[in-house]
Amino acid sequence: MRGPHNIWRLIRTGATFERTGAMRVALEAMEAPPRLRLVARIMGWPFKWLGYKGDPNLPPVTRAITALGPSYIKFGQIMSTRPDVVGQELANQLRMLQDRLPPFDQAVAKSVLAEELGHPVDEIFSEFSEPVAAASIAQVHAARLAETGEKVAVKILRPGIEKAFQRDIDAFHFAAEMIERLSPASRRLRPTDVIKHFEGIVVGELDLRLEAASASQFGANTEKDEKFRVPLPVWSLSSRRVLVMDWAEGLPMGDAEALKAAGYDVTEIGTRVLQLFLSHALRDGYFHGDMHQGNLKVAPNGDVIAFDFGIMGQIDEYTRHVYAEILMGFIQRDYRRVAEVHFEAGYVPKDQDVTQFALALRAVGEPIFGMNAKQISMARLLAYLFEVTERFGMATRTELILLQRTMVVVEGVARSLNPAINMWETAKPVVESYIRENVGPKAALRNLGRTARVLGRFGPQLPDMLTTVLENATQPPEPAPEPQLVRGVHVAGGVALVLGGMVLGLLI
Repeated sequence: MRGPHNIWRLIRTGATFERTGAMRVALEAMEAPPRLRLVARIMGWPFKWLGYKGDPNLPPVTRAITALGPSYIKFGQIMSTRPDVVGQELANQLRMLQDRLPPFDQAVAKSVLAEELGHPVDEIFSEFSEPVAAASIAQVHAARLAETGEKVAVKILRPGIEKAFQRDIDAFHFAAEMIERLSPASRRLRPTDVIKHFEGIVVGELDLRLEAASASQFGANTEKDEKFRVPLPVWSLSSRRVLVMDWAEGLPMGDAEALKAAGYDVTEIGTRVLQLFLSHALRDGYFHGDMHQGNLKVAPNGDVIAFDFGIMGQIDEYTRHVYAEILMGFIQRDYRRVAEVHFEAGYVPKDQDVTQFALALRAVGEPIFGMNAKQISMARLLAYLFEVTERFGMATRTELILLQRTMVVVEGVARSLNPAINMWETAKPVVESYIRENVGPKAALRNLGRTARVLGRFGPQLPDMLTTVLENATQPPEPAPEPQLVRGVHVAGGVALVLGGMVLGLLI
């Protein structure tokens, strides 16, 4: 239930960061401006005693995030892939959030299994190990099927995880609504829509039947991709809270030194991971939405193995065309075309100046070329990009949030293996291939064929539909609404504005 009671959750978040010492560490790692650091510390310090203590054996930021719960852990997982934003030391600390959290008791796991599958664990599995990985939402056990002897992975949701997520999401909704009320300028970023989008992802991730379906679909889409593998679900042993999948052996993607010691070419693997993601997003419109190091392994034969399909992204064909043209424009340094694509897609309001927008994009893109990753401050680059979107009135595109976030995560994975990777050069062959197949003459012919099939299907109804349209066009226009109603709306808006100003004044 959303309401002012959520203020307590938000206060306790800041208090926990202050009590654990994470506030100072996080602000310094992200190079926050001195004024912001001062304000954050002053606001957090009086409530320090209300914060969770956390595990004192953990580093400060990891200690705070694990104490606050699963939603915060998800955020920490994302930031662990961005050493260029939070610093290498903090990124290494956060990496333990990916799959090395404290597991829940094995007896509880077996109880959940028996309840969900309808049989005692010993009847289903001849072997059932202690947890081999524990993350924010579930933990994984290695097991062997009693009937076939096949080795499998068994994923089980954490007890009470649904309630824990709902509590945090309610607090996030409350914070987003308050931000929109008190800061009208923030509405273009659509914070409430962003939280709704995040909530939809989390709800899907908490039903392992949907994850089984996602793994099956992703496996079918990528079965011909070279050196890439997707473990498939065992449908007869999967339910809402339990998922049984093929076992896949390999070294963790996050351990670059172990990969090098085993003889793998980590530079090639980093390039492959980035190109695979782009291929899935552009070619299929269906991509892994949580591709951090904890969800990737390298098989003995060098295959990249993906795990954890609770978060999958989908983008329609038109959006894929737009995304490809924007990427290609940056690759070719054709900022005018990048700007035009933004206007054509409606991402930038029509009243803005396309030439000025192209110049702003040039200021974002040009620093990247001719520089390796070590020379680029991604934090400063993202800050300037945010300024550009604000200046030109761009609204947040909720359908692209997951794509953008995953792109950041995957780039972080690639850079952890090859710090000098050039994102644009790596993306170029994938984007060029997509454009050849989907934006050129061949694609136009395919689209004409599809249009003809649709018209053929509606052919018998076209005369009646055309008659209806013409009859409506010749009807006299409806009378305008009463002016009193319009004034009423204006008055209501004025009252809301005055009340919002009063609340803001009290807070200031």
